[in-house]
Amino acid sequence: MGLDQALIPLAILLVVALALYAVHLWRQVWVKQRQQAEVRSAQHQRLRDDLRVLASCLLDGQLPLIEGAIRIKVLLDNYDSALSLTPQAQVFQQLYEATAHVPTHAGWKALSRAERRQHEARFAELTEAYQQQAHDAARWLLDEGLAARP
Repeated sequence: MGLDQALIPLAILLVVALALYAVHLWRQVWVKQRQQAEVRSAQHQRLRDDLRVLASCLLDGQLPLIEGAIRIKVLLDNYDSALSLTPQAQVFQQLYEATAHVPTHAGWKALSRAERRQHEARFAELTEAYQQQAHDAARWLLDEGLAARP
């Protein structure tokens, strides 16, 4: 048996070992992809549940209109940007844009009373102007918007 003939079984063994290692690596990739898909699905479900709660609270008056609209808009963007852009949900975007300049958290606390009152007066105007439209949008989300998506 020559050197060439002795190397053939070694080459076959090496190819088989590399193939088995490749299969092992692909299995790891498939497992990781499946885990990531499960995480995305769970996050998607949590966002859907949170949107349902917010829309219900908005309709029941448990959540101020402006705060609810802003929260819904942000969650919608993360849940499904196409849903966020539908005409039925545009009121949330409009209210978000109308209040984007208002400071939050520590910035709100740093405002003078007069500045806070100005913003609160604007919130009241926006609430009066958009309340029915926002309620219609929240009802649409609960009845159709969220139901139409997995």
